[in-house]
Amino acid sequence: MLAVKKIPKVVTSDIEAGIKANIAKKVEEGGGYFNMSTEDRDLRLKLVRVHTEYLSNLGPQRHFACVDLADISGDVYDVDFFLEGDPGSMTVTETTLHKLNGKPYYTWKQRKDKSWYRMPIENASTDLLGIIEGEDRFEFHYEVSLPEMQETAKIWIPVPQSDRFQSVKLLEIEAPTAHQLLREKYYGNTILYMELSPVHSGKKLKLVYDVVRQEKKPYSEEASPTIYLKPNLLMPVGDRFQILADSIIGNKGGGGTIMRARALYDYVIDNMRYIKAGKYGTGDAVYACDALSGNCTEFHALFISLARSAGIPARFAVGAAIPSDRDDGGIDGYHCWAEFYAEEKWWPVDISEANKYSALATYYFGRHPANRIEFSKGRDLQIEPGPKSGPINFLAYPVMEIGQTPAYPKTFFSFLREN
Repeated sequence: MLAVKKIPKVVTSDIEAGIKANIAKKVEEGGGYFNMSTEDRDLRLKLVRVHTEYLSNLGPQRHFACVDLADISGDVYDVDFFLEGDPGSMTVTETTLHKLNGKPYYTWKQRKDKSWYRMPIENASTDLLGIIEGEDRFEFHYEVSLPEMQETAKIWIPVPQSDRFQSVKLLEIEAPTAHQLLREKYYGNTILYMELSPVHSGKKLKLVYDVVRQEKKPYSEEASPTIYLKPNLLMPVGDRFQILADSIIGNKGGGGTIMRARALYDYVIDNMRYIKAGKYGTGDAVYACDALSGNCTEFHALFISLARSAGIPARFAVGAAIPSDRDDGGIDGYHCWAEFYAEEKWWPVDISEANKYSALATYYFGRHPANRIEFSKGRDLQIEPGPKSGPINFLAYPVMEIGQTPAYPKTFFSFLREN
């Protein structure tokens, strides 16, 4: 009787360890860098992060990993790896550059048998470029792993609310202790608040929502937009931003507010680079103006400061973008966007996505797709009781303080689309 080879079970942590070991080996062989070449340059790369939400077991001894690697030039490449082998002994069989500073060279499409193949960007439909039009329905999971606590702690977590574009129903809440819902009055956000103790160390907090989301287009609102001309702590108005906005708009100002806003929108797309390096992720418009790089928060902070300085009301919101090319799994962190006011309507914009997919720049000027969920609106959120550190910059991931010290609990988003 022939012996049947037992294939070890593989979990995502095994794949993460496998890709990190392979990269570390290449870095050692490459004199401190992971070396790759493109048609026109040699790259000297260093590991930034492994996208744990995309780690996949493709079948017996076949695996997939997606990794961010930063070049010495400051450019960040998203690199796809295919691996073979068992836990503790995996080798890379294929390596391809997927994205440069967030802009893809290709996208992935899933066959009916659940296998994947590459699709050139020019042939990709909008759903493969991140857009679901009309309506989307999905279950959204927000999971927090509490860190080790040696003293009492407090935590604040956004609770998405229903509005004209999203219907949100809380299906489940799993909390290690009593909680309460706080109302942030200026923007109308709802925030879950808990007081914790060392006994809650390592516990999980989980919120599950049923969401029906509509594609957002320009819309009217009764409230006055003038409050959205005021500065925020990290989004100043006037001075250098007014000078820059005036120079960008130049002779385009005669076409009305929409054309002036479009000039600012195009400037941010053309001049910013989507790079998760340096002081990114704070939504600091001054940093964005100087570095001309960052993630979605920097893109939209710069736009809002410029728009307000040009007399155009503009506002900020944050949530998560739900993948359009698959129906379940992890989500690559939060996403934020903006709106500006013109012709008695609020116009949605998503400038960082327009920067990644230039073919969609027209779509994202006046549209937000249906496949997203909004957590909270605004900046400098004030709540009672609130953090000792002062107003909350914006609320996507939890804000947590252990004693007087800020803490950053591990947070994971996932979803399941309703077909």
